[in-house]
Amino acid sequence: MSPAALPVLDPSFFEPAQNARAWPFEEARKIVKRLEKSGKGEALFETGYGPSGLPHIGTFGEVARTTMVRTAFRLLTRDQVPTRLICFSDDLDGMRKIPDTVPSKEAMEPHLQKPLTAVPDPWTNEYASFGDHNNAMLRRFLDTFGFDYEFASATDYYKSGRFDAVLLRAAERYDDIMKVMLPTLGAERQATYSPFLPISPISGRVLYVPMKEVNAKDGTITFTDEDGRDTTVPVTGGHVKMQWKPDFGMRWAALDVDFEMFGKDHQTNQHIYDKICSILGGTPPEHYVFELFLDAEGQKISKSKGNGLTIDEWLTYAATESLGLYMFLKPRVAKRLHFDVIPRQVDDYYAHVAAYQGQDAAARLENPAFHVHYGDVPNPDVPLSFALLLNLVATANAQDTKVMWGFISRYIPGASPTTHPELDKLAAYAVRYFNDKVKPLKTYRAPTEQERAALLDLHTQLEAYAGSTDAEALQNLVYEIGKAHNFEPLRDWFKAIYQVLLGDDQGPRFGSFIALYGVGETRHLIADALDGKLLA
Repeated sequence: MSPAALPVLDPSFFEPAQNARAWPFEEARKIVKRLEKSGKGEALFETGYGPSGLPHIGTFGEVARTTMVRTAFRLLTRDQVPTRLICFSDDLDGMRKIPDTVPSKEAMEPHLQKPLTAVPDPWTNEYASFGDHNNAMLRRFLDTFGFDYEFASATDYYKSGRFDAVLLRAAERYDDIMKVMLPTLGAERQATYSPFLPISPISGRVLYVPMKEVNAKDGTITFTDEDGRDTTVPVTGGHVKMQWKPDFGMRWAALDVDFEMFGKDHQTNQHIYDKICSILGGTPPEHYVFELFLDAEGQKISKSKGNGLTIDEWLTYAATESLGLYMFLKPRVAKRLHFDVIPRQVDDYYAHVAAYQGQDAAARLENPAFHVHYGDVPNPDVPLSFALLLNLVATANAQDTKVMWGFISRYIPGASPTTHPELDKLAAYAVRYFNDKVKPLKTYRAPTEQERAALLDLHTQLEAYAGSTDAEALQNLVYEIGKAHNFEPLRDWFKAIYQVLLGDDQGPRFGSFIALYGVGETRHLIADALDGKLLA
């Protein structure tokens, strides 16, 4: 896919957007005020990417959230101010360690500390370098999701001269930059630190060495190269790059970035980035700091530990829109990113889309579905929840969607994968998710005497409902039987149903489940549970 064009915005949203409260609008208002003050005629959004590894779920989150703010800005300005989103790759960074994913670590060792775009492609030789390979993966990744963006390479920007003016200014104001940086470093690091990292003319490696001289007049730096000789190179033309903290501020100043968000792990350095940007003649952009993701045990997710959920894993079991919803909701709250959050996100997404159809323009702007789809919300026909389909997979022992559609078409006369393609996709996700993630953890239990009596009563009374698909009537029957058998609180009755019949602590609205699964099939399920067959 190619990068998508920005969605056409409905003008009916322009007026209510002025009072919208959702967080993307709050951030966008800061950018509006910034441009009003500067007089700038364009808003530039930026996200950063480190191409030492492949794009991941955090990459998606940054670009998706930034696009949500961009959409809000377009509405607040009645789409009269041009916007751009730059996805910037720090591909001039030195390769500090060899990734575990490469075919041969030995072949990569001679290239340690070289810029990523000077390291050979270890996989296919299809690309000019390791950095180019991963940049291509980033573009393919972003294109898959239809993001509108401009790709930018640090190697290209440094070598083409696009950063030259600001790099020369950095040489002129070297002492001011050092006054910001040195107090943040330990004594040993202070002795060798320089914001400029020269690229050795001898080895091609990115060197972390102190400066012997910084000549602002000539725009050069002098350092001791790897052969022990003093070497002088210009700060322009890609002969140096900046240390990562000064690089943030330098890039903001050079590109005149208006908005960039980053994770909480950058928050302590934000003031450094801002000061460097100001020293170099720029105005620091508006920021948005988001919380980091946690694993199932509440620990910070680490790529090296592999304790999180990858984007490929999420998209194996749910569509992109559910992940978009996860990214939209409470970005400043640390959230668990694990398999068990997926079903809830899927059902919440469809609930928001369904609610959107009946809302006025003002309410739609507060609806997460608006932001997930950047203002272009579809109207899929999905009459069944993911949770309900998961339980249908379990009780029907479905290994594919053909079995599922046997039940669905009876519940929704005339329905088929052709008439309900979105539901068909959801059913396929449910089959996959259940068999991989739910089935191994299913634990059935025997009913207590009270529960046995109530289930037997339900089994008997359901006979009168043979063939019914009236979910409400069936739910009322289940409810009345729970009351008749003195369950207090009544939720204990439903919990018993889930644990005894479905092998779980929670489940769907049971009347809806009976309507979908079938009254006769549910009676067989109850009989099997009472006979102890489900325990086996």
